[in-house]
Amino acid sequence: MTRIARQLAFAVALAAGATAQTTGPAPATLMTQDSVNVFRRFSVDREKVLAFYGEVIGLQPLSALNMPGGGQMSLFHIGTSQFKFTNAGAGRQEKSGPVLDVTGLRVFTYFYADEGAVTRGFTSHGYPAPEFTGATGHRRAMVTDPDGQWVELVVDSKGDPSHFEVGATVTDLEPSRTFYREFVGLDELPAVDSAFGRTFRFKLGTKSANILNLWAAHPGAAANTYTAGIQYVISDAEAVDARAKTTT
Repeated sequence: MTRIARQLAFAVALAAGATAQTTGPAPATLMTQDSVNVFRRFSVDREKVLAFYGEVIGLQPLSALNMPGGGQMSLFHIGTSQFKFTNAGAGRQEKSGPVLDVTGLRVFTYFYADEGAVTRGFTSHGYPAPEFTGATGHRRAMVTDPDGQWVELVVDSKGDPSHFEVGATVTDLEPSRTFYREFVGLDELPAVDSAFGRTFRFKLGTKSANILNLWAAHPGAAANTYTAGIQYVISDAEAVDARAKTTT
């Protein structure tokens, strides 16, 4: 089949890892953009969610796409990546709660240079002022979007507002690390300690500074692999499918 651009989305179930028997090109080597996209399904008022990410968080809007069967996908861009928003299926009740109490893609992290401007963005739209902590020059705050997704705000004079990080809570770190390193083909960076414990980090692209963070879930954590995930835009879906079939 002709190698045309295809879109391949991996849910953040992270239940099984890849082994050395994986063969064929890794998805990361077939990416047609410098970083990944992120998708988000929400169950509350659409306009409120879109205003939060566009007017409060400050993502730049793109034209919406009509979805097969009705509905729309709303798009925002940050650097070379897109954040994609769609309504959740009718009647879906997904788990939420503290970051480490639910598995899945749990945190979106955005970077800013001006704490005052970020705070005004929240208060001018009726949200409480974020509670930043940390030393001057590198301060952080945790908030939630209108549907309960965790969002981390980082004020860093050296940070690049065109970059972002996403954080996933997983039940078993080692298979998850193997999955992203061996199957997806992401470069693993040195681990660090954070507010969520030992944090394993992966580069989301060859040139971008975007990062995937992995954290260990609390024992008995509920699962939510539906409301958010990572999307890789690749040039050869069949090659990745063949790779997946040889993974044990």
